Amino acid sequence: MNNFILFLNSFLSYLLLFAIIVVVAGIAMFIGIKMRKKKNAEEQAAASGEDKIEEAITQ
Repeated sequence: MNNFILFLNSFLSYLLLFAIIVVVAGIAMFIGIKMRKKKNAEEQAAASGEDKIEEAITQ
């Protein structure tokens, strides 16, 4: 029984670590997508000569 408890403890520890890594990766992807959309909007505004950054970000 003691071995099972040790195994379960180790398993849950690694499961928690995996969950934390997934959350951090998700946040990084969200920030990256947000930054890229902003950069694309700025490039589009510079190319067209108009200031439509907010409009392009929401699309």
